[in-house]
This record gives sequence, structure tokens and C-alpha cells, in this order.
Amino acid sequence: MGRRALRKIDPNLDLSFHYRELPNIPKPFQAEVIFGRSAPLEVEVGSGKGLFLRRAAAGTPDVDFVGLEIAQKYARFSAAGLAKLGVRNAIVIHGDAQLFFAEWLLPESVQAVHVYFPDPWWKKRHKKRRVLNETFLKNVQRALRPEGRLHFWTDVAEYFQTTIELLKNTTSLLGPFPVPERPAENDMDFRTHFERRVRLQGGTIYRAEFVKPSSSVLQ
Repeated sequence: MGRRALRKIDPNLDLSFHYRELPNIPKPFQAEVIFGRSAPLEVEVGSGKGLFLRRAAAGTPDVDFVGLEIAQKYARFSAAGLAKLGVRNAIVIHGDAQLFFAEWLLPESVQAVHVYFPDPWWKKRHKKRRVLNETFLKNVQRALRPEGRLHFWTDVAEYFQTTIELLKNTTSLLGPFPVPERPAENDMDFRTHFERRVRLQGGTIYRAEFVKPSSSVLQ
């Protein structure tokens, strides 16, 4: 099933705070400059329509959030949702998360990384395009603070098992720790729109959490 067409964004909505382009972000990334305060930082890779960012930003105002989205129309849509909500502790960056982690993020600067339902790139010859590759996972470990967490969910069993093995073989992150599924309290009580669709269709979701050891040696 393909994605439904996105609703049109109100042309009068000011996206100047919530929407950013990666090439225009100064290096290294300084959350204090963007958000005007010092607070824990969490990064979502692949924000899609922005449900996680909206709920997380509204529910944890003492944490700052950055969403990375490579598709511009979804990045703008997600940013518009944050602007409508009026939160000032979350932004969306249109750009490649691989580059952001490799070139912008400082070591031990992130409290948590969220990767929910990344593109599985089904064909064998395309699997090298998966975001959860060896280089990216090493950069995640580098960016995480000691005891920082990586959250990974997918509905593709093969992708889940492959990533688990890759994490074991290429990083020192502890895990996987199981994440139990909880009942939804309302029609939109899901981590992402994709989770909502999969669960309403009766599909299986594989969830895991990894933790950076407090004594981890950066690789």
C-alpha cells in the first residue's frame, strides 16, 4: 500500500524555525544555538509525517528534538505540524541522516537516536542503501552519550535480525533489550503513522533498544 497524498500546507504558516536545510546548518551542529538553551538532545532518522516528533516534543518539553527527513515534501509537512502545534523544542532538517551523523554531530552529544520503520530496500542489490549500515551505526555510537539509547523498530523480520547482528559485530552497544507493545489508548496513540497502519492491519512489529555503555570507548 502506497502513502496517501499529504494535505496541503497553509501558505501563511511560518516554517522558518521548524524547517531547515542541512547544507545551511553550521558545522558542528550546536543545539544550544538553535533552541536557545542547553537541554538533552534526541534525533529521529526518517521523520515521515512527523507524528513521533509532535508527540515527543509536546510530551517532553525539557528535551530538544531534531528530525532528519530526506524527502523534502515530508520534511516540510512534518515541520508544518510542529509549527501548528507551537512547540519550540523540535525542528526538522531536510537532508541525509548519514551525512548529519558523520559530519555535523559532535561525539557524545545525543541522548537518544530513534529509527522507526526505515526503508527496507527489499531487492538484494539495493540493500546497501539501507540507512542502518556499518558506518552509520558506528556514527550513532560515537554521537550517543554514555548510557544513551538507540531505538529501532521495523515490520521487516529480516531487516531486524540483520541489524541486530550488525550492531553486535560492529559496535559495543548493549542489547537488544525488548520493548513491549502497549495497547493504544486512542486512534492516534502510536509512535508513528506507519506503526498505526501496521498494527491496524494486524501486522507484526519488531522493536529493540540498545544502550551505550557508560565506560564505552569511542570507535
